[in-house]
Amino acid sequence: MNPRLKRALQRLILTMLALFTIIVISACGGSDPAATSASGEKGALKVTTTIGMIADIVRQVGGEHVQVTGLMKSGVDPHLYKASQGDINKLDKADIVFYNGLHLEGKMTEILEKMAKKRTIVAVSDGIDRASLRGGNQTGTEFDPHIWFDVRHWMEATETVRDTLIKYDGGHEAAYRANADAYLSQLEQLHQETAEKISSIPEESRVLVTAHDAFGYFGDAYNIKVMGLQGISTASEPGTKDVTDLRDYLVANKIKAVFIESSVSRKAIDAVIEGARQKGHLIHNGGQLFSDAMGEEGTAEGTYIGMVRHNVETIVNALK
Repeated sequence: MNPRLKRALQRLILTMLALFTIIVISACGGSDPAATSASGEKGALKVTTTIGMIADIVRQVGGEHVQVTGLMKSGVDPHLYKASQGDINKLDKADIVFYNGLHLEGKMTEILEKMAKKRTIVAVSDGIDRASLRGGNQTGTEFDPHIWFDVRHWMEATETVRDTLIKYDGGHEAAYRANADAYLSQLEQLHQETAEKISSIPEESRVLVTAHDAFGYFGDAYNIKVMGLQGISTASEPGTKDVTDLRDYLVANKIKAVFIESSVSRKAIDAVIEGARQKGHLIHNGGQLFSDAMGEEGTAEGTYIGMVRHNVETIVNALK
């Protein structure tokens, strides 16, 4: 046989043997990428969430067994959020979707309810006793959706996430339970810490004035009077009467600080401050609070616990 032809035949035989070996190893259960559980890799549960606070719960409870995609980033108002086609694709590709519910997500709610007929879509508020929820004050809003401002409610939301992950992925039940227990312990500590710090503010100074009525649960849970220029939703702009009524209350009661929100325009609050100034009463900006969205990813305020601590410190420093 021609030496050149012989070498070519040998190379062909070796290539075929290598391919055959790969096929045999794969069939015998070699490295299975679908079994990989590291977050962000194949095999991890694909979870899509609406607001950042829920994404944080899923990361805490799911750990390495989940890959989390949050639709709404820092500074985004969920009441006004409109789902893009890219968002719809992320929802479609998810194994599980978590959202707040109670109409927080506004125009997205109908989309989520329709998709729930075909896939696992869970409102984290579903596990909370309706008798413990605050009523809504606007047409179409039966309950106040801002449940995360009472840390005890957010503990219940955490349990809903835990139970859903276990139901969908029972093979990692032990990990989900252990992660949830650790996180719930941190939340219990946060609740006690928040109550103690707010109680350090003199009672007559415990008045929290913000751009919209998002802090009602916070007020009920931690004994501080809460006033919002807008209602529970930001879907409608506050009117002139809303501004003047709040201004007159602040002047009459000598309230010295109001707070802006990271996800709400400060224009109306600035009008209140200016209106009070014209009446001879100085109101200062007490600082920025995170209400419907957390801080930037990678910062302390980009986590739920960090967000709550930031808000409490800001409120205490301004009012105490």
